Amino acid sequence: MSTRVIIISIIWLMIDLYAFQAIKTISNNWGSTNKNILVWSYWVLDISLILIISYLFVSGKAAKGPSQQFQLLFGLMILSLAPKLIMLPFLLVEDIGRGIIWISKTMANRKITYLPERRKIISQISLGIAAIPFLKLLHGITFGKYNFKVHKVTLKFKDLPEAFDGFKITQLSDIHSGSLDNKEAIEEAVELANNQKSNIIVFTGDLVNNIASEMDPWIETFKKLKAPMGQFSILGNHDYGDYIPWESEDLKSKNLEEVKATHDKIGFKLLLDENIQLKLGNDQINLLGVENWGLKGFHKYGNLQKAKKGTNENEFNILLSHDPTHWEAQILPDPQKFHLTLSGHTHGMQFGIEIPGFRWSPSQYIYKQWAGAYHKNEQYIYVNRGFGFLGYPGRAGIYPEITVIELKRG
Repeated sequence: MSTRVIIISIIWLMIDLYAFQAIKTISNNWGSTNKNILVWSYWVLDISLILIISYLFVSGKAAKGPSQQFQLLFGLMILSLAPKLIMLPFLLVEDIGRGIIWISKTMANRKITYLPERRKIISQISLGIAAIPFLKLLHGITFGKYNFKVHKVTLKFKDLPEAFDGFKITQLSDIHSGSLDNKEAIEEAVELANNQKSNIIVFTGDLVNNIASEMDPWIETFKKLKAPMGQFSILGNHDYGDYIPWESEDLKSKNLEEVKATHDKIGFKLLLDENIQLKLGNDQINLLGVENWGLKGFHKYGNLQKAKKGTNENEFNILLSHDPTHWEAQILPDPQKFHLTLSGHTHGMQFGIEIPGFRWSPSQYIYKQWAGAYHKNEQYIYVNRGFGFLGYPGRAGIYPEITVIELKRG
């Protein structure tokens, strides 16, 4: 671990040093006092951040889980590095050009010439463009992380039982209670979810970051979530405590049992590879929930065959599965039809652009289904963008989501 931290710190410093060339170029004509303030601010802040984060990793404190303090430091690291990484291509292209000019002049004069100076305009352009993600990320930390959005979707199914025409589902996912730090904002979000007046509320995993007690301060708040036909939930990959060291397997197992018990404390029926029937009039649909199952290195705890036991292919099925990679890997190939799968997990990477007619996020390069509704073989999956946040302590462009899905016949 210490060797890796040293290597990363050296790379970070090299990026800092290279990006500093643009700042130095722009401030060439500044007074000495202003220039000194800029230089000292740049290096003191960056080196302090590198040392603090390196200490947390080397001391093992970072391994205990993403505390709110660590996530804030991680957010500052992203704020520091992201703009500089944007600047690098501009500076590199200019330096290649300077190198070509220097070589050509040296060869023509047959003696060493001076390397051409950096052009101020290039440094100004690179800094101006780098300011865009910097301001977006800063806004995500200060305002975006609790900027809850209601996404309303209507999905049509030819074989939806008649009594369920107009049935509404409110979906929440990825609460990550260990990261939350604003009770008033969370209470407003819970009220917003209740105001959707859905028939059921479902939660699709990652109640905590790692430890069951992270949810303790929030139990009374999330107990307020109510729907006339009930609240239902599943586990996500973070609920198993797999990402921090435990003194023993018994303690880890105990933590998982406490996480499971917390679902009951907030009034949710936890579905562990099982199903229940929802009934309206003479009609019914099946609601199934699997434990976490994912590709890309994530654990495969869930058992779809066990979850669907007692149901049949002639019935209407809604499946809760935390990781959307489960959909194409197991759910679509299954001979039984799962009309609607509800997932989360991706958070939309908590960063991106969503405007009418266009959306982009780094998440799309990792997950084929990363946010919103997708359709294949008369089956849908909806991927919730997440309620909370993890790692980067904010939401830039991809905001926390409350999903409302209405089922219609047609």
